[in-house]
Amino acid sequence: MVTPHRLRVPSPSAPPLTGHLPFADAPGVPDPIGVTSRWLTRGGRPWFPVSGEFHYSRYPAREWEEELLKMKAGGVTAVASYVIWIHHEETEGRIRFDGDRDLRRFAELCARHGLDFIPRIGPWSHAEVRNGGLPDWLLARACTPRTDDPAYLEPVRAWFTEIAGQLRGLDRAHGGPIVAIQIENELYDQPGHLHTLKLLAQEAGLSAPLWTSTAWGGVQLPGEELLPLFGGYPEAFWTEADGGWPDTCRKHFFFTHERDDEGIGADLRPTTVRGAEPVPADRFPWATCELGGGMAVAYHRRPRVEAADVGALGLTKIGCGSVWQGYYMFHGGTNPPGELTSLQESHATGYPNDLPVLTYDFQAPLGEYGQVRPSYHELRLQHLLLADFGHRIAPMESVLPERLPTGQHDRDTLRWAVRTDGTSGFLFVTNHQPHEPLPDHPDTVFTVDFPDAPPLTLPSAPVTVPSGACLCWPLRLDVAGLRLEWATAQPVCTVEAGGRTVLVLAATDGIAPELALDADTVASLATPTGEVTPVGGRVLVSGVRPGTDALVEVDAAEGSRVGLLVLDAATARTVYRGDAWGAERLVLCGDGVVFDGDEVRLHSPAAEPSFAVLPAPDSLPVVAGARLRAAADGVFTRCTIEAAPLAATAATTEAASLADIAVPVTLVRPAGPAPEPVNGVQGRASVPADKYVETVAAEYRVDVPEDLLRAPAGVLLRLRWTGDLARAYVGDVVVADQFYSGRVWDIGLDRLPVEEVRARGLRLRVLPLAEDASVHVPGQAGDDWRAAGVRHAEWVVTRSWTVRAG
Repeated sequence: MVTPHRLRVPSPSAPPLTGHLPFADAPGVPDPIGVTSRWLTRGGRPWFPVSGEFHYSRYPAREWEEELLKMKAGGVTAVASYVIWIHHEETEGRIRFDGDRDLRRFAELCARHGLDFIPRIGPWSHAEVRNGGLPDWLLARACTPRTDDPAYLEPVRAWFTEIAGQLRGLDRAHGGPIVAIQIENELYDQPGHLHTLKLLAQEAGLSAPLWTSTAWGGVQLPGEELLPLFGGYPEAFWTEADGGWPDTCRKHFFFTHERDDEGIGADLRPTTVRGAEPVPADRFPWATCELGGGMAVAYHRRPRVEAADVGALGLTKIGCGSVWQGYYMFHGGTNPPGELTSLQESHATGYPNDLPVLTYDFQAPLGEYGQVRPSYHELRLQHLLLADFGHRIAPMESVLPERLPTGQHDRDTLRWAVRTDGTSGFLFVTNHQPHEPLPDHPDTVFTVDFPDAPPLTLPSAPVTVPSGACLCWPLRLDVAGLRLEWATAQPVCTVEAGGRTVLVLAATDGIAPELALDADTVASLATPTGEVTPVGGRVLVSGVRPGTDALVEVDAAEGSRVGLLVLDAATARTVYRGDAWGAERLVLCGDGVVFDGDEVRLHSPAAEPSFAVLPAPDSLPVVAGARLRAAADGVFTRCTIEAAPLAATAATTEAASLADIAVPVTLVRPAGPAPEPVNGVQGRASVPADKYVETVAAEYRVDVPEDLLRAPAGVLLRLRWTGDLARAYVGDVVVADQFYSGRVWDIGLDRLPVEEVRARGLRLRVLPLAEDASVHVPGQAGDDWRAAGVRHAEWVVTRSWTVRAG
């Protein structure tokens, strides 16, 4: 029985308000940034930015540039970073902007590679940092932080002056990358103070076309002085251990026009207080700065976030009406070691969550050591869409269907929406959420009624929307003179190849791709597989087998030549696009790829990595120290790097039990009984005292091969373990840590003091978890996981390959 899904697009809204907000770009810039009531503009056309959070002070400065290039290759257009006060001025008067704290160099690297920069200057940041980023010496003063208390504003003014000095000449007026500045963070009830901070920052010399504030939790904003930015996470570490999956996270997997998330930061504000009425949606566009790229792990609550969760949330927000995709975090990091104290959020400073001392991996698309994760590929697929079509999507309004879910626990009603300009648009479906799978939706057909154009009904025959599917289908998309009436495949991007404008589309697993073309725009058509059927003024292409050879070639009626390349879902998630060897090209690679001038660099753990290119360069590229073997891969050219095997650095040890582990991990001391649980702030479980790690934890020795110590770059020690918490030591210094959540534990060898490792070795200590500890660890059965143990260990060696023009 066919299940019809109907959506009626209302008549177009009135034009957006313009010039009503106090935001202006520097005079004379070639691409002025502006804000309407519904979208952002840049250079006179709609602008859909993608921002990703990367904390420079939590990452080695020597690696910033490559990591920024990874972010750019992942579709990020703007890099956001907290400027964490305590990282720079832990001791009063001793302000550091050197090494990993070199704010100016970080901003300059963004500019060098065409990335915008968004400093989030606080002074209170949160960021799971000690005191929310406020230095201890400031809190020791007789002042009331986060208010207009003059005793607080005096050091804040000095701090803002220091930041302004570092960023002088990097504003838009001087050709710099700073497009926005965020004031404070999650301050819900002090609008006057927010305005004061903006004025102080401007007086110090900071300048940007956009001044922003987080807006969740019913924030009270100072009139229209700050652009409200929203967020949404698939999971939360800040809720109670026994609270289940929070409804404030669940809501983000539904199409809705509600922007606020009252759950973010709720552990740090009174639960009975809501700051104000919702920010007026008719005055500001729907912009975000904290869509969850992952989630931190607290001691009492240790959520796991999967790539599908991140991808579904991001795509849902576009369907809801977002015009700025901002992710927190896009890149993980590590807390710097404090000179006076450790620098993580903890019960010891009165905060409600105990965080690990060092790791701030956040399960982000790019990990603590630059690991490229599946969520990076999921998001890049969406960002490629926005890079080509974001200027079309941004002005489109979000419209919801006639039949909506009855509530947040309705798992049976299909979740979908359309972004539309009244005649064309994009259809979004989300059939995935964490923890509680959504069912298949068989016999599905969509009908979209437009006010100024004929309705569209698709596909030509009912399909099953599989459990877990998330998709975006085009409706009346014009591509170089060809009109694609609809497709049951997601637009990825375009590229010029073989004299054609090629639109790449991604098939959805379980749904056969169909392409419906406006017959009036088609002169001729050829397809390698499938059938071509004229149907009521359309040319229907069906039965296309997705893959690198699934190129439908169309000569448009107006004379242009177009290609429609339908990739399978897995291959589509390997698509990169960038300037390579003198032209814009697509590169297919399941590993990390960056584009840097005349070089393309691959970061791969494979012994013989490969990549495919479209269009192929005139001559085969070259790789230093290796041969490149080329072969056809559909319409792509597949290049395989042939290199000498690295037998010594590919050593892997695998064990079914502790006794079997000989290399590289050796048990030195078994664990004692788990320490008694202790609860701290808000009754939440506190991390065990250090004395238990020293006396009760199981201890292991890791024998690091000398050849790895000679070339530690890109080498990870990957551990699968069980228990409560684990720490790695070189001598008596903690160099890495993790709370158990069922995820692997990676330790970057190049972050360790190599000579100290040679002299003193690398040790691991793992604590068991008490049976009655009030700790949430998802997906665990029985009690074996509570026992302290390293269950598997391996070296993962990622090599970097530089590919240049031949």
